[in-house]
Amino acid sequence: MHDIRFIRENPEAFDAGLAKRGLAPRSADLLALDERRRALITEAQVTQARRNEVSKAIGAARARRDDPTDLMAEVAELKERMPAIDAEEKAVGAALTEALAAIPNLPLADVPKGADEEDNALVHARGTPPVFAFEAKEHDAIGPALGLDFETGALLSGTRFTFVRGAAARLHRALGQFMLDTLTRDHGYEEAVPPVLVRSEAMFGTGQLPKFAEDSFQTTDGRWLIPTSEVSLTNSIREQILRQEELPIRLTALTACFRSEAGSAGRDTRGYIRQHQFEKVEMVSIVTPDASDAEHERMTGCAEDILDKLGLAFRRMKLCTGDMGFSAARTYDLEVWLPGQARYREISSCSTCTDFQARRMNARYRPEGEKGTRFVHTLNGSGLAVGRTLVAVIENYQQADGAVAVPAVLQPYLGGLTLLEPRT
Repeated sequence: MHDIRFIRENPEAFDAGLAKRGLAPRSADLLALDERRRALITEAQVTQARRNEVSKAIGAARARRDDPTDLMAEVAELKERMPAIDAEEKAVGAALTEALAAIPNLPLADVPKGADEEDNALVHARGTPPVFAFEAKEHDAIGPALGLDFETGALLSGTRFTFVRGAAARLHRALGQFMLDTLTRDHGYEEAVPPVLVRSEAMFGTGQLPKFAEDSFQTTDGRWLIPTSEVSLTNSIREQILRQEELPIRLTALTACFRSEAGSAGRDTRGYIRQHQFEKVEMVSIVTPDASDAEHERMTGCAEDILDKLGLAFRRMKLCTGDMGFSAARTYDLEVWLPGQARYREISSCSTCTDFQARRMNARYRPEGEKGTRFVHTLNGSGLAVGRTLVAVIENYQQADGAVAVPAVLQPYLGGLTLLEPRT
């Protein structure tokens, strides 16, 4: 959510930020609504003050035995006018709030301007892609013999669902546990087990609603299946005033996530890359505004550490304005090398949202020694998407016979197993 006071004081800067995202200017329309709303508030105050004044005058007239008929008629007129002013002020305020809620966050100054992923900027690359003495296969060719059962998943639930069993299921579990252990043990995150069903106000708080309702699943009682545990973790501080000494708050969770993928028709329909149901380890940070840039680097580094430990080659990309999410002010994507596809694919996305989500959630903190409050800054990132990491391990550690070597850091989670053998 945007601060109307900022728009009032910096209309050109606001429109310039929208232009960087490829959007038309909005400040004039927003300020017209704001001006009308403030005028109505003033009118209501003036009307109430006049009503009080006339009511006192009626009492004084009666005390003097004067005729108060004209004054009583004015009070009646004012009383009749006030509900109409109040109703219009509420309607204009709601229209302003609705308009502000539909506008994405403004990009930070260092975010490159661009239309789509082709305009993203390479920050750095790490690791060396493996070289095989055989033709590398994609995960959907190797996976079925390890337990990625695409046919049963489709039979049970339709396209973009997979039944994972056997060696693949064990590897999947090991990856999730390894990620949680790394983030809690090495990077100071607090593990959480949040709800995966949330109310609409939680989805609004992190920016999924109202604009992206079609991308999520809703239950018959009005709750939403979370598309990411960012929703639950970030909203854990909604409508709160935190003490500065409580910050930073760093939370992590491994949850099932659900996405309808309404905007990705025809993309990655094969394999395990883009599913309606998947598991992801999420990182969320709640910080003071002066700490958010450093926290963004720290969070992204935590995700990179997991990739390093797994021995996977990857690159960090700074997303351009046209490829950035609705709530993000800056986003780093981590893209892992997939030998079967011979290309890098996204495996983590780490974003700073500045105070955009905090305003939607009314989440604030009180700086030490101050009476007033300020909005916190929120950040979120994948640490990592478990299914996509499974794909990366299968493709990068594949053997000529269809087996998959187990990365050293995962072997303790698999009872010392060093090789996943394909079923014959």
